[in-house]
Amino acid sequence: MAKTSSRDRMKNEINAGSMADIAFLLLIFFLVTTTIDVDKGIFVKLPPWSEEEPDITKLKKRNVLSVLVNAQNQLLVRGEPAEVIDLKDRTKEFIANPRRQDDLAEQPNKAIISLKNDRGTNYETYLGVYDQLKAAYAELWEEEAQRRFGKPYSDDLPLAMRKEVRSKFPLVISEAEPTSFGEE
Repeated sequence: MAKTSSRDRMKNEINAGSMADIAFLLLIFFLVTTTIDVDKGIFVKLPPWSEEEPDITKLKKRNVLSVLVNAQNQLLVRGEPAEVIDLKDRTKEFIANPRRQDDLAEQPNKAIISLKNDRGTNYETYLGVYDQLKAAYAELWEEEAQRRFGKPYSDDLPLAMRKEVRSKFPLVISEAEPTSFGEE
């Protein structure tokens, strides 16, 4: 057997000079190929920007469902205290007005939901109220699609039919700038 010298043992080292390059390339690969979920928030169609003064239109009080949320997260619907869980049914009744009452909307396409929050309103309450209002419209669209076409209101329903349903029940939620109600 041959003797191994300490010099021969030194030759068995791994060259780590390119390890930094490999690590850098792996880092770039994972950064490029990884997708990051992004919160989308609430989709709201904003009016187009205009330099002109807005046209002040007088609305009939019966066509506006005012929903106020105070800093204690309490609801006031048309001047009466209400609960978030009851909001969907009250909104549906207001928009559709099945019994043709004089204090509810004249027609579904004239109904306007006015939502106003206090600056101290919890975001959770705001989302709950907003969800209930949108759920009322979703149920109305579903019922109308079933009545007219015998099909559910979904992505499977042709676009022209969905537009027809939405033209009868257009989603109109007007949000006012939050204020401190004590200052009004």
